[in-house]
Amino acid sequence: MTKIVLKPLHTNIFHIVLSAFFLTIGIAKTNAQELNNRSLKAPITKSADTTKINLKDIAKIGDTVKTDSVKPKKPILESKIKYKAQKYAKIDQKRKLITLYDKAELYYDDIELKSGIIVFNYDKNEVYAGRIKDSTGSYTQFPIFKQGSNVVEPDSIRFNYKTKKALVWNSRTEQGEFKVKAEISKRVNDSVYFLKGARFTTATDIENPEYYFRTSRLKFVPGKKVVTGLTNMVIADVPTPLALPFAFFPMTEESQSGLIIPTFNDTNTRGYSLQNGGYYLALSKYYDLAILGDYYTNGSYALRFESSYAQRYKFRGNFNFRFENLISSERGFPDYSKTNIYNIQWSHSQDGKANPNGRFSASVNFGSSQYFRQSASQLNIGSSLNNNLSSSISYSRTFNSVPQVNMSIAATHSQNTNNESINMTLPTMQVNVDRIFPFAPEGDGLKKGLIKNINLQYTLRGQNSIATTDSLFFKPQMFKDAKVGFQHSIPLSTNFKLFKYFSATTSVNYNEVWYLKTIRKSFDAQTNSQVVTDVNKFDAFRTYSFSSSLGTTIYGTFKFGDNKKVQAIRHVMRPSVSYSYTPSFKQYYDTYASDGSGRMSEYTRFEQGIFGAPGKNISNNVGFSLSNNFEAKVRDRDTTKVEPKKIILLNNLNFSTAYDITADSLRWAPLRVSGGTNLFNQKMNVNFGMTLNPYALDNSGRTIDKFNIDNGGSLFRMTSANMTLNYSLSSQDGQQANKKDKNEQGVRNGGRDDDLFGTNTDFSDRRQTQFGKNDEEDNFKGFYKYDLPWDINFAYQLTYTNIKREKQISGNSIMVSLNATPAPKWKVGVSSGYDFVQQGVTFTQFRFERDLLSWRMDFSWTPFGTNTFWSFFIGIKSSVLSDIKWDKRSIPDRVLR
Repeated sequence: MTKIVLKPLHTNIFHIVLSAFFLTIGIAKTNAQELNNRSLKAPITKSADTTKINLKDIAKIGDTVKTDSVKPKKPILESKIKYKAQKYAKIDQKRKLITLYDKAELYYDDIELKSGIIVFNYDKNEVYAGRIKDSTGSYTQFPIFKQGSNVVEPDSIRFNYKTKKALVWNSRTEQGEFKVKAEISKRVNDSVYFLKGARFTTATDIENPEYYFRTSRLKFVPGKKVVTGLTNMVIADVPTPLALPFAFFPMTEESQSGLIIPTFNDTNTRGYSLQNGGYYLALSKYYDLAILGDYYTNGSYALRFESSYAQRYKFRGNFNFRFENLISSERGFPDYSKTNIYNIQWSHSQDGKANPNGRFSASVNFGSSQYFRQSASQLNIGSSLNNNLSSSISYSRTFNSVPQVNMSIAATHSQNTNNESINMTLPTMQVNVDRIFPFAPEGDGLKKGLIKNINLQYTLRGQNSIATTDSLFFKPQMFKDAKVGFQHSIPLSTNFKLFKYFSATTSVNYNEVWYLKTIRKSFDAQTNSQVVTDVNKFDAFRTYSFSSSLGTTIYGTFKFGDNKKVQAIRHVMRPSVSYSYTPSFKQYYDTYASDGSGRMSEYTRFEQGIFGAPGKNISNNVGFSLSNNFEAKVRDRDTTKVEPKKIILLNNLNFSTAYDITADSLRWAPLRVSGGTNLFNQKMNVNFGMTLNPYALDNSGRTIDKFNIDNGGSLFRMTSANMTLNYSLSSQDGQQANKKDKNEQGVRNGGRDDDLFGTNTDFSDRRQTQFGKNDEEDNFKGFYKYDLPWDINFAYQLTYTNIKREKQISGNSIMVSLNATPAPKWKVGVSSGYDFVQQGVTFTQFRFERDLLSWRMDFSWTPFGTNTFWSFFIGIKSSVLSDIKWDKRSIPDRVLR
């Protein structure tokens, strides 16, 4: 008998040998011949009683072992259970129960359960949770069941963690803006719930909502949809006749495309209408599009396209296009009129971190001059009273070279809505080369002296300017009248100290202007008129000038004593004298016969250029200016403070005039006086200015070369003066009312950022409040509240004119707006004014608003004037149910032009 001797080896080797031994026996029993045919020729060392086998060959045999096909049995629990309770945690192994009592918490897989009592049956794979009674017998510690992002707050719950099914009593859950409560809920799986006796609402308090929708059956798919059977609307626990046989509500955190329900209305001039109906397109998570329209029974219609886009950390913006075809009265009637108006708005802003060396921005507001005055889709008095619309699109880039180069390309637009004139630049290009100090040592940061401070710059400005009107906008004539020009500027300047206390600057400026179009003037004897002919060819002119200035700063302090209330007054004066000289460039002027008599007149072919024309006369002026600032040190009312308080008496008081050395007469320019200050703890802003002419007038009202004092008058003759007062005050901690939310859409439309001309109303979204953004929730529950929040804006303007001895007040008006909260959830406001010159009340608007928690009600009324208007709105605030509303309004009977 042959023995196999196994010497002591590593444990893993022992397992290999043992496996090979049993495998060898199995193979020998089944197929001995196959085993003999294998090339198993292990080297054997024969001895008297032992035989040694090579372990590598045994390992080869062990590789042929088949794996066990029987799968191991899954454990009872697929995840670890974590639990705790304040009072006790009892484990019953016989009944396979875990009972947790008082502030019990259980965590299993992605399930979190908190309740007064939790019973965990790991034999039936079920969990039961319920409330418990406190010492007064009241139920407390209601269950809170959370799985993933879904949270349910029932009275009790029974859950099978293996089948994922659950039975819930009096469940409460929140999905987006919806809050749902049901008598019995059945959870089929992770994505389907069936609810019986359910009610859902957007109110904050699900237990006592202001309104809710009651339904007997409801299917709920978290994050996707809610499908109901017969649904009835209940307001203040009173069922209403409003009911639907079934309802479908999309439930998703992402935007979804869908219909926008229109609003029904009627007007005296256009008949019945459906307004603000359309379709919303959720095109991407980065941008969307809303298509809205209005239709009136007299044939008027309107279309609006509104889109918003954004990409985090890169850019954001929005684009609006509005078109309206407005018809008033009936064809054949004397008051019949038809007009087309449009408006385009685009706003784009770039994140500063997106590209530090390049920036693109846009602020566009252009369209028909009468759009904001005639539009039926919105009411914005501030925009309708504004006479100017402006736009700007620009791209700028910085090249970090030495010297640094900045380049910008911009397109601008300016439109006067009164005369319907439009001025555009398409585009304007500007290149700026940073200052170069040719005589400063390299690497020397401090530059002192006349020579070291010599520096030069280079600026290139190219512009394509277009002047047109509403009727010619984007027509061939508009581009035909375009003017193109380039301006090169090289200023050479330096600054230095003179006599230690005086700062001196001097500069020489060189300008070169290129035009692609000039003019030629002639006289046509046949028509007896002047003829201006365009000359389409390149032409240029060059000018240069010299300027210098000398200024200093003088400080003066008047001390009254540390024990006085006003301890000191500080006066800062900054006098300055400037000199400028520009020679005559008469070489660029030509002559032509201006009439049939042969009288010759001078002109320059560059006079219609966008960068002006060279001067014919010598300019040799000396300018004088003096700026003043007054501050006071007063003793602080707070006796705990040691340092006195600084108060600004006058922010600025400026005087400026000029003397023309080369003029034959009227050498002194009028003296201009301007100033401004803030009063009443920086709440009132006061600005004033006046123009004083030293020369007298003749009997016809023309200025003559004789001083007014020599003509029997005073030293100066005041020709004009103006003063403006702006006062803003709020009850909120004494802060200014202008710190509240500004009227951003009103500013974008070209109006004001305050409510002195009322608030703008966009009929496409009446959920927005008239008083800025919604205030923080008022949690006051008492009967009386002594705090009465309010804010007031006050503006006063006075203008005096006396150019030709008129001595009249040409402008004298006051405007005021007041907003107050007389009671919790109530807001009232009024905007009005009075014109003392015209002796009439200016635009007046009354505003009322009631916050009904999940609802909002407002009323706006303009009682008189050309914009007489009223509107009433009540509706749900939530965007999910924004179509549940009642919106009634009148349309101002405007006259279309």
